[in-house]
Amino acid sequence: MKPAQPEHTPPADATRRKDVAPVICYPVDTLPRPDLAAYRAARAGWALLETVIAPPRDAASFFVPAGCFFRIVSVEGPQVGDLNLWAQDNLQERFFSGKTRALHGTHLSTGDRLWSCLPYLRPMATLTEDTLDWYGFDAFGGAVHDVIGTRCDPYTHQLLGGDPYHHCCHSNLTRALATATGQPPATVEPQVHDVLNVFMCTGFTRDTGQYFMKASPVRPGDYLEFFAEIDLLGALSACPGGDCSSEHSSDAAACYPLKIEIYRPQAAPEGWASPAPNGYDRSHGCA
Repeated sequence: MKPAQPEHTPPADATRRKDVAPVICYPVDTLPRPDLAAYRAARAGWALLETVIAPPRDAASFFVPAGCFFRIVSVEGPQVGDLNLWAQDNLQERFFSGKTRALHGTHLSTGDRLWSCLPYLRPMATLTEDTLDWYGFDAFGGAVHDVIGTRCDPYTHQLLGGDPYHHCCHSNLTRALATATGQPPATVEPQVHDVLNVFMCTGFTRDTGQYFMKASPVRPGDYLEFFAEIDLLGALSACPGGDCSSEHSSDAAACYPLKIEIYRPQAAPEGWASPAPNGYDRSHGCA
């Protein structure tokens, strides 16, 4: 956090240094864009395979075969969720929120992709529909579906307040992954990772650069839809902060379930093939 009052006097050329124009770190002009029309056409005649409910202040796991769709749906009230994704047969390959942020920006919407960690770095899922895309960025710099925040966790609670809280999203996701894999929570906890904050409205303060949250605009019936590019194991936590209008983790906030719907299309999108892991030859530097 930047100090309100700097301790050092600006140099004579401070204005010139600050006026240097920024450069985008990762130009994505060469990044192939998904054919959304083909994805959406594949919905015709799709079949609902399964419905999974993430209870309030808890998490649920789910499996999505490659070539299928899944939706995260608001069903009873404004509620945000924390999403983790892994390759179904390899927990070492998991969602990489930092690289996704670098490629697509701080908040995701239709046409963006969820990328896996190194050395795999391939699309795990493509975002094909966002009923909150109308929100954009508000006057505070807030927007929905962020890949900024880490996830609420009991360790930070202990650090800041000294109170053990057992329904943080980190804990919920750990228990859900343990149930899905049949492994002890302590074994799988290191595989729980930074999240896509589904429906959460967040940004950075303009004066101190602090991460903020505000009441989510999500309402029952809103959803975020994805196409699974590879076989996925997912876990979704219905955040104990509810709509995150006041507290990040709370037993007092109004909380609601979130629904996951999994659909199988009659045929794969035209021209689609499940992506292979990244083609970089690791023998030249990383192997």
